[in-house]
Amino acid sequence: MSDTPQETPDRHSVLASAGFGAVMLVAAVLVIVDAVRLPETAEAVGPAAVPLPVGVLLGVVGAALLVQARTQFATAGASEAQPRAGLRVLGMVVALVAFALLLPLLGYVVTSAALFAASATLLGAPSLLRSVAYGWALAAIVFLVFDRLIGLSLPSGPWGF
Repeated sequence: MSDTPQETPDRHSVLASAGFGAVMLVAAVLVIVDAVRLPETAEAVGPAAVPLPVGVLLGVVGAALLVQARTQFATAGASEAQPRAGLRVLGMVVALVAFALLLPLLGYVVTSAALFAASATLLGAPSLLRSVAYGWALAAIVFLVFDRLIGLSLPSGPWGF
């Protein structure tokens, strides 16, 4: 056993985790239903090869969040006020809207890297430069896998990526 006491979560965080888990479960059902409805092809890797496992993973993580929230709720402490939480949520909404609007203009890699960096910064990442580097690398890898290996074209933007 460790000598360090376990930190008890506050009720607000537990409820937020439960809500996010529920949203993930709904998204999982929608993704799985859409993946199953995709037409079959003669290709070795069909169009449902990625959405189906992603939907299953969404469901597993969502269910795990709900179970974790259920077990933590009874021991959760009082919620502390977070003065800038509303601004962070607003920032995330602005980042998502900007992503949707700029995706056709700037392409997948640039807009996804910017969304990753903005999200990480809003959620408290210590280094903006590191967030941009991780976002760029992750977006580039996803672009290469989907666009080049699988053949599902993603918006390439004026630079071709």
